Amino acid sequence: QVQLVESGGGLVQAGGSLRLSCAASVRTFSEYTMAWFRQPPGEEREFVAAIMWSGRSTFYADSVKGRFTISRENAKKTLYLQMNSLKPEDTANYYCAARYGNNWSELVQAYDYWGQGTQVTVSS
Repeated sequence: QVQLVESGGGLVQAGGSLRLSCAASVRTFSEYTMAWFRQPPGEEREFVAAIMWSGRSTFYADSVKGRFTISRENAKKTLYLQMNSLKPEDTANYYCAARYGNNWSELVQAYDYWGQGTQVTVSS
């Protein structure tokens, strides 16, 4: 069983930055591919970024490429999402997700474990 707890969301002005964290309670965190998804109000959940076991391979949605950075600290069992140059369209509830194995996906159904989400609101 994997439990994921996100933190770091909040209200920020356009152009600002936020850093999200996701703490995992699992013995073998380093054996999970991790990802961030987001769900804007009234819309479906969408892929943001993913990171493989070692942290050396990362993948991003086109909408956040060059502005967001996903990273992980396996020793601390923590996933991060550094968000810079935030835009009002980045407003959403952000979710941390875990998938066992070293194989990433941008599909919601590919991930087995989810956090409760943290709200990010970007004002114009």
